[in-house]
Amino acid sequence: MSAAMNELITSTANELAEKLSAKEVSSEEVTQAHLDRISEVDEQVHAFLHVNTEEALAVAREVDSIRAAGGDDAAALHPLAGVPIAIKDLIVTVGQPTTAGSRMLEGWMSPYDATVIKKIRAAKLPMLGKTNLDEFAMGSSTEHSAFGPTRNPWDLERIPGGSGGGSAAAVAAFEAPLALGTDTGGSIRQPGAVTGTVGVKPTYGAVSRYGAIAMASSLDQIGPVSRSVLDAALLQELVGGHDPFDSTSLTDSFDTLVSAARNGSVEGLRIGVVKELGGEGFQPGVEARFRDALEMLRGAGAEVVEVSCPNFRYALGAYYLIMPSEVSSNLAKFDGVRYGLRVLPKEGPLTIERVMGATRAAGFGEEAKRRIILGTYALSAGYYDAYYGSAQKVRTLIQRDFDAAFAKADVLISPTAPTTAFRLGEKLDDPLAMYLNDVATIPANLAGVPGLSLPGGLADEDGLPVGIQLLAPAREDARLYKVGAALESLLEAQWGGPLLSKAPVLGAAKTGEVN
Repeated sequence: MSAAMNELITSTANELAEKLSAKEVSSEEVTQAHLDRISEVDEQVHAFLHVNTEEALAVAREVDSIRAAGGDDAAALHPLAGVPIAIKDLIVTVGQPTTAGSRMLEGWMSPYDATVIKKIRAAKLPMLGKTNLDEFAMGSSTEHSAFGPTRNPWDLERIPGGSGGGSAAAVAAFEAPLALGTDTGGSIRQPGAVTGTVGVKPTYGAVSRYGAIAMASSLDQIGPVSRSVLDAALLQELVGGHDPFDSTSLTDSFDTLVSAARNGSVEGLRIGVVKELGGEGFQPGVEARFRDALEMLRGAGAEVVEVSCPNFRYALGAYYLIMPSEVSSNLAKFDGVRYGLRVLPKEGPLTIERVMGATRAAGFGEEAKRRIILGTYALSAGYYDAYYGSAQKVRTLIQRDFDAAFAKADVLISPTAPTTAFRLGEKLDDPLAMYLNDVATIPANLAGVPGLSLPGGLADEDGLPVGIQLLAPAREDARLYKVGAALESLLEAQWGGPLLSKAPVLGAAKTGEVN
């Protein structure tokens, strides 16, 4: 691969946008470079379930034509026009299959676009394709996809996180400069942590969920995956905003995110270290990089204080009652009659019940079935108050913990995940161990507050990426980007550049070269 082509795929989205605006490169060149990269490495990484070659190049050529013509149309182009993007295959998209990583929807073509896709089309970002995920977003490793696991570009024998491991791996492997994911309990942030990328869960309702196949409606949130905090801010500003098609959509304006990211600072801010999100169960190398980040923040003028959120210790249990209960409800429509796959029983009478049983047995994988059964039980007569009702009470206590913590600190900080990426297959037979990977990310979803994960360095034990998580009060996404950009700058000054430039990409030497 030529040096020029290397630069096209390793640049940040903002850097590409500036080059495109200055006509130093064309969108067709940039898009083709990423499509070539996908052809070269995705057989190993398996980040994509569908590659959208023809449409992506057509959009790129359209952007180039508009820029070449100049005038008002060129001036009106979005700053990210012509910058390619990948889409998690949970977000419905006209002209491309949307499978949710499940046999239940294999080959399904949506008749409408999600709101975020409409905005991407209007801004003319070439969509490279749809990325792999755990089935219906249920998992922490992207090993539960019906179409095979995605692999971590840092080490192909390790997981890329989940459920949105495909989006994170695509960005980390230089197959896409930007991606969209969804975060229900950490499915943008946790993959970001283990792949050395940036992942953001916006405030609940800041980005429309219309067109995202629902897993747990009160927890799901679409958000950006990128290589820099500024890139994430650019993408969230593009896809965010009020949407009348989403009844939970906020009417607030989130148009200061890019400005906040461009003016990152922690001077005079109080950074709250969450006492309950560390210690036992957290890998020593993760905690070491976290302590390094705290020292950098102190050196940059922040006041670091400890805060206690005692009910966070119950967050995992509450989440794994609320989430499967909503899963049970949301996936009930895939019954072999109304939506998705239909499998007829091999023998016996052809009743709706038997068709439903045969369809769901064939269409859902093991993890999806586990969560449906758990949720159905939690919602059943006689158990609703004891399980689902009690979990919702814990959710309220967690929200109050956040309120008390934010009275003492402007933002909260913790490791994003307790460990670095584990090996493929290592935790498949132990669901509880798998669920513990989300222990630090789940509280934000239960409370609806925004969270950002950025690369915190490499663990001493294995040389794999560590994630640092920042949390802000609801609706204060700009504050999150301001602090995130400041910490990113401090960390990169120490490393001498972006963490991904240090990655042994697909087995290459740690030289920053892309094979």
